[in-house]
Amino acid sequence: MDQDTASITRRALAEFVRAHRLRLTPAAAGLPAGPRRRTPGLRREEVAQLAGISATWYSWIEQARDVSVSPGALARLARTLHLSPAERAYLFELAGKRDPDLPHPADAMDAPPALVAAVKAVGSPAYLLDRLWRARAWNAPAAALFVGWLDAELPGDDRSLLRYMFLNQAARTLVVDWQDRARRLLAEFRLEQGRHLDDPEMTALVDELRAASPLARAAWDEQAVVEREGGARTFLHPARGPLAYEQVAFNLASRPEFKLVILVPRADL
Repeated sequence: MDQDTASITRRALAEFVRAHRLRLTPAAAGLPAGPRRRTPGLRREEVAQLAGISATWYSWIEQARDVSVSPGALARLARTLHLSPAERAYLFELAGKRDPDLPHPADAMDAPPALVAAVKAVGSPAYLLDRLWRARAWNAPAAALFVGWLDAELPGDDRSLLRYMFLNQAARTLVVDWQDRARRLLAEFRLEQGRHLDDPEMTALVDELRAASPLARAAWDEQAVVEREGGARTFLHPARGPLAYEQVAFNLASRPEFKLVILVPRADL
């Protein structure tokens, strides 16, 4: 984040916190109104005391100073200000912190039924990936396309896209320019893993791939990092021959641990 953006974000955080402090009545906070209270809402010192934080530190937030805000302190501040779930999420977004009360992605791996139904209703190949890039839902066109991944019975129902690309011989035949695609896929996953360096399952998956695949080991050691993007995807299907698609990927706002991938047929081939 550059200096100008950081400054704008701090000001937005300051204005947001101040507005919610002023809208909170003493009665709602469990405090007496008092005869000498001349302004609406709570005083800064009162909010700081209720949230268990330093009054000076809290004042610096409202002054848009460059201060480090811990997730625990933000959680207490959110409760003190009686923020709604959406307001709490916005507070943590402005502060650039992860809400400690959110469930860990590992605790919420099952896709909601409505989301699964939406994936199955898509007319072209579509699948849903979790944080480890395992397929959690897919439709019939995707199963027909991805030979050896979504159409087969796999040990332990392992639907890992990364294991498929690096360890399954079927991927080398199906995916055109397999080595380049596999390298890019791992570079995209590095960006994801970098956001969750404390996730032991992500680390274990990378270690497994590096141990089992020379290509994965070389690609990971290159330290390449790229955004997950769409674009042209070509395949050489064993039964249907050459196939071309345009890949579109979506991050889901309500379930950020999932990614929806849709392959739209192209007329190139």
